[in-house]
This record gives sequence, C-alpha cells and structure tokens, in this order.
Amino acid sequence: MPFYSFHCEQCKEVFEIRASIREKEAGLKPDCPKCGSNKTHQLITAGLVIRRGATAGLSSSSCGPDAGPGCC
Repeated sequence: MPFYSFHCEQCKEVFEIRASIREKEAGLKPDCPKCGSNKTHQLITAGLVIRRGATAGLSSSSCGPDAGPGCC
C-alpha cells in the first residue's frame, strides 16, 4: 500500500497515512492526527522509480528509431 502525505490547514502539521489506491480513489480525507481537524489536503510528492540495471541521468543516448534495445 502506498503512503500519502497530507497537510493540516489548522495546525500546519504534515503527516503521512498508508492507504490503498481504492481508498484514495474513494475520496480519502483523513483528520489531522495532531489536532483532529478535518481541514486537510493532500500534498503532491514526487516518486522515485528505480529499474534494475538502469543508471539514471548518465545515459547520453536518446530514444529514437535507431536506439538499441533497452534504451527506454
């Protein structure tokens, strides 16, 4: 299950919760664990995807019709 980051507008607490994608799609809106307020909103965070054998940012080739297998 993924983690989602939230921010409380009332006390400014930033917190994470673990929820299924189904729960998130159903409109997940947790109460703040610090003050109990329901005035929370989700923070957008960047994810990191690591592929086995890939070296991020070190490839000088670009993917295109002449690119070798495994380029993209």
